[in-house]
Amino acid sequence: MARKSNAETAANPGRLKQIALTYKMTRKADPKVGLVVAGVGIVTFGVFLAIGFLFDHPVYLGILGLLVAFLAMAIVFGRRAERAAFGQMEGQPGAAAAVLDNVGRGWTTTPAIAMTRQQDIVHRAVGKAGVVLIAEGNPNRVKPLLANEKKKMARIMPDVPVHDFIVGTGEGEVPLKKVRTTLLKLPRVLAGPQITEVNDKLRAMGDLMSNMPLPKGPMPKGMKMPRGGKMR
Repeated sequence: MARKSNAETAANPGRLKQIALTYKMTRKADPKVGLVVAGVGIVTFGVFLAIGFLFDHPVYLGILGLLVAFLAMAIVFGRRAERAAFGQMEGQPGAAAAVLDNVGRGWTTTPAIAMTRQQDIVHRAVGKAGVVLIAEGNPNRVKPLLANEKKKMARIMPDVPVHDFIVGTGEGEVPLKKVRTTLLKLPRVLAGPQITEVNDKLRAMGDLMSNMPLPKGPMPKGMKMPRGGKMR
């Protein structure tokens, strides 16, 4: 019991520090986040307290209102923090790879299976929907990359569905914040053993970019590819 209590005590400062860092990051992109979150909490608590006085139970409704207010504040803060994070990543090379890292269980993602010298990138995700190719960069440059990868998939796995889309804000493109939901909405057609078989084939095939070290998350703008690295 003592060890568990000490572990929880040690974990709390870490959580508070993380929340503080998230708030600072969000405030840079969304200066009004503090006022909005506080306003949501005050209004929610005020409504419950008013109902409590109306029905002659201000204490009970006040306690309930406090709990609901904290929940509402957490939800609003989480959404605005997520929006701020996506806003900062939008347009940066490798941003989609950072989102794919958090798609969830059942998906195997491989970043940068193809890349141009201008940092147009194609990533790959494998799950129950089949193979999904996610491109980011100039549409005119990534479309040939996508077409080449789709031909490769059709050649080695003709019976596996292959989906593709380009991340961006243009017509027919998928915004960065909707990448995860877009993947999860795809129809599920493969079972667990089939997914394993697909991943095994892809690993055996290898990628031109497999030996190139890539940083996690968005790559800094202006980053140049090392000489000798293979590109498409």
